[in-house]
Amino acid sequence: LPEGIHSTAVGYCAGFTPNPTYEEACSGRTGHTEGVRVVYDPSKVSFVDILRWFWEAHDPCSGMGQGNDRGTQYRSGFYYFNEDQKRLIEASKEAYEKQLGKSITTEIAAADEYDQYGGLWYFGEVYHQQYLSKPGARPYCSAQPQGVSLAPFEEWAPEDLKEKYEPTLPEAFWKAHAPRKGCSVVNAPNEPIKVGDW
Repeated sequence: LPEGIHSTAVGYCAGFTPNPTYEEACSGRTGHTEGVRVVYDPSKVSFVDILRWFWEAHDPCSGMGQGNDRGTQYRSGFYYFNEDQKRLIEASKEAYEKQLGKSITTEIAAADEYDQYGGLWYFGEVYHQQYLSKPGARPYCSAQPQGVSLAPFEEWAPEDLKEKYEPTLPEAFWKAHAPRKGCSVVNAPNEPIKVGDW
C-alpha cells in the first residue's frame, strides 16, 4: 500500500506453543498459521484498506490451506485487537461471502486469546523476511486471489463506524493495484506503490 505502512513481517501466529520454528509450525503440532504482521499509521491508511487487501489477496474459502499448501499452518486468519476491528472484520466477511457465493473459512479471533500461550505473534526466521524481494527468490503462488472486489465500504460497514474508519485509498488505487485472480500478488513488483500512482 502506498503510505501509512511502517513495516510488514512474516511469522507464526495463533498457536499454542512459544517461539515456534518454521519446521515446528509446518509440523501442524503447534497450532500456528503462517501470517503477516502489519504495523501501520491509522491517520494515513485506514484499517479497512488493509482489511480489503487481506480479503482480496487470497482465497478465504479454502479451509486448512492455500492452493496446494495444505495443513493448519496455511489456514486463513485475522486476529483483532479491539471491538471495532472485530465488527469491521465480521461485517466485511459477511459481505464478501455473499459476493463470492461460498462460505468463508477465515478464522477470526481476539489477539488476547493467545496471551495464555505467550502471545499471538512470533517472528519468522530472517531468511523468510521479504522473501520475494530477494535475488533468486522463487515466486511460489499459493494464495490464489479470487478476482472479486469487496463491496463498497458504505454498503457493509456498521453505521456508527463509517466516519471513523472511512477508507483512505480511492477506488482509482484499487482499479490500478488490487490483487487480480490467480498469481497476481507474488508476480507484482517489489517496489512500493507511490502516492498518486493510479
